[in-house]
Amino acid sequence: MSSTVTRRPAPAPTRHEAVAPRWRTRVSALPEARWAAASLALFLIALPLQLTGAPAALHGPLYAAAYVAGGWEPAWSGLRALRRRTLDVDLLMVVAALGAAAVGQLTDGALLIVIFATSGALEALATARTADSVRGLLDLAPATATRLLDDGGEETVPTGALAVGDTLLVRPGERIGADGRVLDGDSEADQATITGEPLPVAKGPGDGVFAGTLNGTGALRVRVERDAADSVIARIVAMVEEASETKAPTQLFIEKVEQRYSVGMVAATLAVFAVPLGFGAGVTGSLLRAMTFMIVASPCAVVLATMPPLLSAVANAGRHGVLVKSAVVMERLGGIDTVALDKTGTLTEGTPYLAAVHPLPDGGPADGAPLTEDALLTAAAAAEHRSEHPLARAIVRAARERGLDLPVAEDFTSTPGTGVTATVQGHTVTVAAPPRPSPGAQGSAPSQLALHTRELEEGGHTVVHVRRDGVTVGVLALADRIRPGAAAALAALRTLTGSAPLLLTGDNPRAAARLADEVALAGVRAGLLPQDKAAAVRELAHTGRKVLVVGDGVNDAPALAAAHTGIAMGQAGSDLALETADAVIVRDELATVPAVVALSRAARRLVVQNLAIAGVFLSGLVLWDLAGTLPLPLGVLGHEGSTVIVGLNGLRLLRESAWRRACAPRPRPRSDRAG
Repeated sequence: MSSTVTRRPAPAPTRHEAVAPRWRTRVSALPEARWAAASLALFLIALPLQLTGAPAALHGPLYAAAYVAGGWEPAWSGLRALRRRTLDVDLLMVVAALGAAAVGQLTDGALLIVIFATSGALEALATARTADSVRGLLDLAPATATRLLDDGGEETVPTGALAVGDTLLVRPGERIGADGRVLDGDSEADQATITGEPLPVAKGPGDGVFAGTLNGTGALRVRVERDAADSVIARIVAMVEEASETKAPTQLFIEKVEQRYSVGMVAATLAVFAVPLGFGAGVTGSLLRAMTFMIVASPCAVVLATMPPLLSAVANAGRHGVLVKSAVVMERLGGIDTVALDKTGTLTEGTPYLAAVHPLPDGGPADGAPLTEDALLTAAAAAEHRSEHPLARAIVRAARERGLDLPVAEDFTSTPGTGVTATVQGHTVTVAAPPRPSPGAQGSAPSQLALHTRELEEGGHTVVHVRRDGVTVGVLALADRIRPGAAAALAALRTLTGSAPLLLTGDNPRAAARLADEVALAGVRAGLLPQDKAAAVRELAHTGRKVLVVGDGVNDAPALAAAHTGIAMGQAGSDLALETADAVIVRDELATVPAVVALSRAARRLVVQNLAIAGVFLSGLVLWDLAGTLPLPLGVLGHEGSTVIVGLNGLRLLRESAWRRACAPRPRPRSDRAG
C-alpha cells in the first residue's frame, strides 16, 4: 500500500554521531597512566638537578620516588608470576634498573623504569579504547521499540525482550529495533552503517530491514525475524571481539621469547658473579664484574635499535595526516602484500553529485521545443528544495553551482521511497524514481526512455525522472564522486605490493563495476554485508596473504579487525572503524596510504641496520667483560654510545625528505613488467 504524506524532517545523525559511545575512557582514569606520568615527572625534575651539580640529597630521593612510582606495579606483577613459577620480563627490567642503581648508575635505571612504565600505560589505554568502541557500537540499536498487540494496541518494550514473530511499529525518523521484514508501509532506510550504501534504500512490503538502521519519512510495520543476540549489529560486535582475540597467539609467542630471555639473563648474571668466586676471586670484584655485565648486556640498545625508526616514521606520518596507533602497527604496515578497499566513503566521497542532465526531445512545452538543461534542472531543484533526501540535496546543490534562480514551490508532498511532487510556476512537477515495469508489460518492447534509463543505471548511476504535468520531460543521473588521486594511489599500491588492489563493497554490482573500470581495479566483490567482508579478508589470509584493509564505516569494522593491518578514513569514518583500525587517515587523502606503507618499509630497513649495530656493540662489550677486565666507566660509555648511534640513525625518518621519498614514484616490480 502506498500513501502520500507531507515530508517531515527526520533526525539524521552523522556517521560519527551514530556510533558515538555513551562513555569513553579517559587517559587520566587509567592507574597505569597516572603512575607512568608521576614517574616521568619525578625523573624530569631530578635530571636537571643532577646535571647542574646539585647535592645527591636533592636528586637522589626524586630518582628513588621515580623508581617506586613506575616500578612497583611491574615488580608486584613479576612477583606474582614467580609464585606461578614463571619468570616475568617485568621483574627482570626492575631488577636490571636496581642493579644499575647498585653500581652507581641511578639515572640509567630510572630512565629504564620510566620507559617501561610508559609502555604499559599505552597498552592499557589501547585496550580500554577498544572496549569502549565495541560497547559504543551497541548504541546503534535503540533501547526500546514499539510492539503491536493482538488487540490493536501498542506497547513500548526493551529491544532485548523482542522475540521472533513480534510486530513492530517504526515511526518516521526512528531507528529500527530488530532485524525483520516489512509487512506494511512505504519508506526508505539509511543503511550506511550496515551495508555502506551511500543512499537511503526504499522499503516496502516484503523488504528486509536491519536493527539500528534509520527509518525515513514513512511509517512501517515490521515482523521480527531474528533475536536481538543474532542481529547484524550484534554479529558485528562479536566479530570485532573475535578478530581482536585472534591476535593472542602472537602475544603468546612474544611472552615465550621474553621468558627465555629472562631466564637466560638471570642465569648469565649469576654465573658471572659466582664463577670467579669459585676460583678465589673477591666478592667486591665479582659483584662489580656482574653488575658491569648486567649493564652492557642490558636490552636498552636493542630496544632503541627498533623503536626510533618506527616512532620517527609514526611522527612523520602524523605530520602528514596519517595517525598510526603504535610502532608495532608501523612495522606491520611494511609487510602487507595485498590491499582491499571499501567503496563508499573510501574510494569515493560518500555523497552523491549530479553527473548528467538529459532533457527529453519530446518532453517540452506545447510548442514541441524541449526544455533546456538549465530549465529542467531549475524545475527539479525547486521541487526538491524542501526535501532532506541526499539525492535532493545533490540536485539543489548542482542548481546553485550553476547560478540558477529557484522559484518558490508550493503544495510540496513526498511519497516515501519514490519521490516528491510540488507546484512550480503553475506546473505540477514530480521528481521520482523510474517506474518499475508491471508484470503484464514484461513481454513488450521497452521504450526509448526505459532503454536510456537502463543504460545509465548499468553505468552505475542513480536515475530519477522529472515529470511536468504528468509528462516525463527529462532524466537526471547521479553518482558518487571518486576521491581525487584515487587512481594514482591504487597504482602506487599495486607497485608496492606487486598485486592489484581489491574492492570489497556493500554497494550494488553495477556501481562497483563502474568504479573498478574508472580506477583500474582487478578484483571486485559487491553486495557484501559486514560478515562477508570479514570472510573475504580471512579467505585471503588463509592463503598466506598479509592484507591491508582500508575502510570507513561500521560495516568495515569486522574486516578492519580481521585484517593483518587496517586503515580508516578519518573524516568519513565511524567511531568504531576509527577505534578498530590500526591507523587513521585524518584528511581522507588516499595518496597517503601508499606513502605510509613505503615509510614503514624504510623504517624496517633502518631497524635491521640498527639491530646489526646494537648487536656488534653488545657482543663486543660482553666478550670484553667476560674475557678481560672491562672498566665500568668504559662499559657504560660503550653501552650509552651504541644507544646514541642507533637512536640518531633511527631519527633520520623524522626529516621531511623521508616523507618525500615515500611519496615519490617507484619502479614496478619485475613481475609486473613482463609484456
